Amino acid sequence: MSTELSRLAELAKADSTQRFLSLAHLLTPEALMQAFRHLRKDASAGVDHVTYADDDGNATGNSQQLHDRLTSHRYRAQPLRRVYIPKEQGTQRPISIPALEDKIVQRATVEVLNAIYEQDFLACSYGFRPGRSPHDALDAVGRTLCRGSAAYVLEADICGYFDAIVRNQLMEFVERRIGDGSLLRLIRKWLHVGVLEDGRLLVTETGTGQGQVISPLLANVYLHYVLDDWFEHVVKPCLRGAASEIRYADDFILCFQYREDAERVHRVLSKRLAKYGLTLHPEKTRLLEFGRSAWTRWAAHGGPRPATFDFLGFTHVCASSRRGGFTVHVRTMRKRLKRSVQAVAQWCQHHRHDPVVEQAAALNRKLRGHYQYYGRPTNYHGLWRFYRVVRRVWKTWLTRRTRGKTLNWTDYGHLLTLHPLLRPRITHAWATTGSPG
Repeated sequence: MSTELSRLAELAKADSTQRFLSLAHLLTPEALMQAFRHLRKDASAGVDHVTYADDDGNATGNSQQLHDRLTSHRYRAQPLRRVYIPKEQGTQRPISIPALEDKIVQRATVEVLNAIYEQDFLACSYGFRPGRSPHDALDAVGRTLCRGSAAYVLEADICGYFDAIVRNQLMEFVERRIGDGSLLRLIRKWLHVGVLEDGRLLVTETGTGQGQVISPLLANVYLHYVLDDWFEHVVKPCLRGAASEIRYADDFILCFQYREDAERVHRVLSKRLAKYGLTLHPEKTRLLEFGRSAWTRWAAHGGPRPATFDFLGFTHVCASSRRGGFTVHVRTMRKRLKRSVQAVAQWCQHHRHDPVVEQAAALNRKLRGHYQYYGRPTNYHGLWRFYRVVRRVWKTWLTRRTRGKTLNWTDYGHLLTLHPLLRPRITHAWATTGSPG
């Protein structure tokens, strides 16, 4: 962080009510250049069809020109390019891709705003924040449920969160801290710029385009005020027992010591979110008994096992530790495992005629990426299941390219000896305070 941003962070931390009136001057040519260098080099192009590689040759000159247009108010945000990616339920998620120069300005703006909002955001928030990851949130779940007094979990899901954000209310939240008119105008441009789809310009009244560089920060600001700050300073003081929130972007759970507290919050949560244009998914939002007390009762008296809940791609399960105490195990969600397998099968189908050595290298990259995310200590069996399915799928598509000659398992075993697939491995250590007892 630069000296100017460090000083900005200090001022924001010292006074949580201060509004910052002069920030646009921090969007210097050097800041824009640094923002460009932090963009993904393989990211898709927007409506301008300009990629990172196209701009890389004259990045310094382009950053200076972009800065000149910003300071002279000649900068114009371009419409977003709409693409769709498949979701687990068979539906599609709309992604809005900005033009390259919009990505650059948004990235530089995020750096400035992060210096302020990182002083405001609470410890329960993990999504899209510097130095925080989904696995930090998962570790927090383990600590809360294993070492705390939580006995009930409210699993919540917000319907179409990014598209449902009420822009006027979002800007009211932003203006609590940001008073620089130039920066506020930039944010409004990006919110209202519209989406280009099939040659038509579509303009919506709500939401912040999922895919814009600025959107995760704005989404965090919105839920900080709508949920985090409200739960921490309004709800928790009124509860009988302990309560905790763990949130990653719009995916969150609430943990409670007492059922009566959980039921009260469950009743008012939907009303609180509705006040800001948000809706809880009725089928994916539920209250369940989960924790040490539920596991102890089941271990002593039998009956149905304690319920499970899903969070950040993992199913969380009450389990016994190596010492016979209570712990939480995680497994790859069935939907996520199915999605990963389908993606590998489609790849093998489309690339079945590629050289075997190239196929093996590509499949190992996919396996490595899967292990990198899902390789948590209690999920070893889930990793092996994925590995075995990938191995079987690859054999299936190698067989189909042999024109009637079946590739038996003996020959396939020889092939795997020459071109081995990466075996499962745990990539994340036990959390310090969430390890088994």
